Amino acid sequence: MLGMQAVQDDFAIAPPNLESPPSLTHCAPYLPGLEALVAGLPLLRRRVRARQYLFRAGQPRNALYLVHAGFFKTRILSDDGREKITGFRLRGDLLGMDALDMPRFTCDAIALDVGEVWELPCGDLRERLPQFQEQLTAMLASEIRRDWKWMLVTGSLNADQRVVSFLLDLSTRLEALGFSASSMFLRMTRADVGNFLSIQLETVVRALTRLQARGLIGVDRREIRILDAAGLRASLSQETTH
Repeated sequence: MLGMQAVQDDFAIAPPNLESPPSLTHCAPYLPGLEALVAGLPLLRRRVRARQYLFRAGQPRNALYLVHAGFFKTRILSDDGREKITGFRLRGDLLGMDALDMPRFTCDAIALDVGEVWELPCGDLRERLPQFQEQLTAMLASEIRRDWKWMLVTGSLNADQRVVSFLLDLSTRLEALGFSASSMFLRMTRADVGNFLSIQLETVVRALTRLQARGLIGVDRREIRILDAAGLRASLSQETTH
């Protein structure tokens, strides 16, 4: 187990004198399925700093990484350097699954917060834990369904509705881990959100402003408070205008 010293969160856009955001390093006593399965094993546990690369595309894949704490983004880059963010990962998510059948990682994984990952040597775990393959298959299927959901969101909803879907999804995921469902500190930038939702940074900013003006959310820099969850959900069923 690595003994790296914990480092403080250091957001590039954090306002001066702002109290430190609630850390996702100190998680609720909840063990997602795969984590519960491997918790008692002598796995290598790695601490990461904000903005640190866990791995890069093209790097040899010797293991997968289970997020135990913190917040990560995954991305791919085109040959000419254009970025596409493919997801935001938190506790219980498995990083590197897209390269299971390949010798090298196919995306970058970057920490957005101080965190910890557990290194999973898949070959060894398949032999030691018969249930491991079943858990891995279930997570792959879940990832496919999540990708389908976001394809539908970006292909059929307007900008405001995409932002609403993002906030509600993040709220649900955080609540499942024991955190507040109504108050969130965004580890990612608004530009990251826009990239993931296939809209411009300015569009994300305007969407948040409109939602706040309607009394659905409260915005204080990176802190988002959901004031009317029912109203947000109702807005998703309204007629879209792109």
